[in-house]
Amino acid sequence: MTLSRSATQDQDKWNVEALYPSYEAWEKAFQQASESPSKPRWLSLSALQGKLGESPATLLATLEKSAQISRELEKLHTYAHLRHDEDITDNTFKGAYQKIMALISDFEQESSWIEPEILALDPTQIDDYLRSDLLVDYKFHLEKIIRMRPHTLPADQEVLLAKAGRPLQAPPNAFSALNNADLKFGRIEDGSGEEHELTHGLYQLYLRSSDRVLRKNAFKQMHGSFKGFENTFSELLHGQIQAHLFNSEARSYSSCLEAALFSKRIPLSVYHSLIRAVRSGLGSLHRYVALRKKILGVSELHLYDLYVPLVPSKEIKMDYSQAEQLVIDSVAPLGTDYQSNLRQGLLEERWVDRFENKNKRSGAYSSGCFDSYPYILLNFKGILRDTFTLAHEAGHSMHSHLSRTHQPYHYSHYPIFVAEVASTFNEELLMHLMLDQTRDKEERLYLINEKMEDIRATLFRQTMFAEFELKIHELAESNTPITPHLLSELYHQLNVDYFGPEASIDEEISIEWARIPHFYYNFYVYQYATGISAALTLAEKVLRGDQTARDNYLAFLRSGSSLHPIDLLKLAGIDMTTPAPVESALKKFDTLLDEFETLAL
Repeated sequence: MTLSRSATQDQDKWNVEALYPSYEAWEKAFQQASESPSKPRWLSLSALQGKLGESPATLLATLEKSAQISRELEKLHTYAHLRHDEDITDNTFKGAYQKIMALISDFEQESSWIEPEILALDPTQIDDYLRSDLLVDYKFHLEKIIRMRPHTLPADQEVLLAKAGRPLQAPPNAFSALNNADLKFGRIEDGSGEEHELTHGLYQLYLRSSDRVLRKNAFKQMHGSFKGFENTFSELLHGQIQAHLFNSEARSYSSCLEAALFSKRIPLSVYHSLIRAVRSGLGSLHRYVALRKKILGVSELHLYDLYVPLVPSKEIKMDYSQAEQLVIDSVAPLGTDYQSNLRQGLLEERWVDRFENKNKRSGAYSSGCFDSYPYILLNFKGILRDTFTLAHEAGHSMHSHLSRTHQPYHYSHYPIFVAEVASTFNEELLMHLMLDQTRDKEERLYLINEKMEDIRATLFRQTMFAEFELKIHELAESNTPITPHLLSELYHQLNVDYFGPEASIDEEISIEWARIPHFYYNFYVYQYATGISAALTLAEKVLRGDQTARDNYLAFLRSGSSLHPIDLLKLAGIDMTTPAPVESALKKFDTLLDEFETLAL
């Protein structure tokens, strides 16, 4: 039985009280966050409008004031969204979340004049500002703004776009409410006729069960539930795509993809090259599917057979405290400082919200702000994958901790493009430790299978998602109607292509697009695939004992957004403008597959 939030023990909850001791304290801080109850809410900021050409000192004052307000709002937002995700039906925190989002929207509108006014300055004056000692700490920040000149609108139009931001969040917000709270999946039977509750968290557990009837019923009922709302989910996803298209066209980008990548200076070729490289390596995935079919001894390998361990006699399970200690032990190659910081966060500061409770947000993430712990949301069930999820999110959280510790606020938010490097790097450290510790052939096979599954899910599956996301945006750009049938047909064909002739592609998988929250994140998923490609290469160097590689990697973690994403990875020792990292990851998958076949057959 899934516990209610109130029945969950404090030791299993994240320490949100470190941000604000109570909702009342948050409410008081919220009231003090703006200078006026009516618009304009920040008179001290609006008083600077029209004056940026006066001197470097005026521009510095504007940037610092904007950063100060943003920092305060982020802290308020962090508390509200964490509390909201604990139980998304709780009306108090649902209201708090809506209130802070509204205030953030007001700030975005009231600060939207800053970048257009900077760009309206004479180029000679901008060059003088960039050479000013007063602005040296903001030089790279200003250079990034200047680069956006072709896609920045006049101040009044920027205000209008900022006002549009809040209503354009309706599709992802509605998806979250429907997916995490309103949609119920009922109960299912196992092979013995016993009934089981079906939730997002339990679904992943059931797919790993040796009971094929349970796996099949979970798979069919989960996707059948989404199929019953296919028109609603289609409209929500279409609404999100239209929001991306609106932004792309309003800012004169050539495509939604360019709009998502331009500000980060990510070449479009990186996205397309990833898809081409993984497509060229699908033979390895097809080979793995055929091996899985053979070992399981089934006449047809269904998609609900993809997650069950191939070595069931060595199913590795552990309680949360064991998983926590294993993750801490695994990061020893990164040095005592890194390890002690993680140990303190997990064991003493309660970064983690550990277990599923009723109406808690599904999945897992790392979140926080400049003035908070790097919090981790889990729905821990005790399977090995949950331990790797903890390692993954701990990688994110340590990246955040080091960035915030070593960078000023305006450079403390590392780019999304590099975010998945730190997380998958830590997963590789954990796998290395577990393989190093085992002397049991069956356990080694089990772990190798888990690593192959990790690469399958992160490199192959996320690239499939990225290809789907690109195709549906391209369809919208060509004014092709986005219907449930079109989405399902496209998604089904991708599954056929990726999993190959040895897989039986169940009709139910056609609706899976409806339950993937990342499709609302604006070209996010490809970064899982690029991230694991970079992380596998970097981890291999560090695990060989290469001190320079370790120092470079830690420097990367400390750098926040003080460089462009591609340059941050070059600092770590990876060039993602070449196909080499992806090809290296595909080679790693082949090597693991070779070893598994040798040991198992």
